[in-house]
Amino acid sequence: MANFLQTLAQPGSCQLGTWVKLGTLETLEALALAGFDFVVIDMEHAPHTYETAYRCIVGAQGFGMRALVRLPDSNGTDVQRILDSGADGVLVPRVRCAEEARQVMDGMIFSPRGSRGLGITSRAGHWGLKTTAQYVEHGNTAVFRGVQLEEVEALRQADQIMGVEGVNAVFVGAGDLALSSGKPANHPDNAALIDQLLTTARQLGLPCGTAVGDAAMARQARERGFNYVMVSNDLSLFAKAAAELVRGLKN
Repeated sequence: MANFLQTLAQPGSCQLGTWVKLGTLETLEALALAGFDFVVIDMEHAPHTYETAYRCIVGAQGFGMRALVRLPDSNGTDVQRILDSGADGVLVPRVRCAEEARQVMDGMIFSPRGSRGLGITSRAGHWGLKTTAQYVEHGNTAVFRGVQLEEVEALRQADQIMGVEGVNAVFVGAGDLALSSGKPANHPDNAALIDQLLTTARQLGLPCGTAVGDAAMARQARERGFNYVMVSNDLSLFAKAAAELVRGLKN
């Protein structure tokens, strides 16, 4: 079975996912039944613990989806345990420069190229059933390692950040970019930065992703050239559906 990076590399591929804020298997199963390709378990903007993140990883994969985890921050402190939990990959939030990317990538790559510790008896090592060679090979070549670029200066340095060893995917946060620039998300200056990022990512052969609020915006992102798109999140999908139902009842 192709890993997530291989799927993203297929011509014309655009994988559709959503953020996971809730730690419940029932909602994960519903997302899988709805047809999402992958989920991103959000440890930055949701109260996930290691245990809830782990259970979401196992659940999502068991239901047939790829499971990524957005780390709590760009320090990389948590990345060892997340990768050994068997996640298909991680998103590193708010990467500002190449040095930040280099530091967190170091902890995701095994020695001698990096400093990731050997955890063959973890879930990523199939509880010791994988050989050390298989475990190391998968960790170094098959794990999705995406950097989130969310500030003006980060996008201006995108080619340097994406050139860091270990970076094999990129993501643009349009909402935080708008905050950073002080301009609306759809302002031409922000659009130009994002278009340049897409161009650079294509040149480097790296998949580029983003997050949007609804299906219409997801279609636009796909047509713009994004390879993976997160649409809304599990809790907002529930909240908006509930609010729409109540509005219909009261009106």
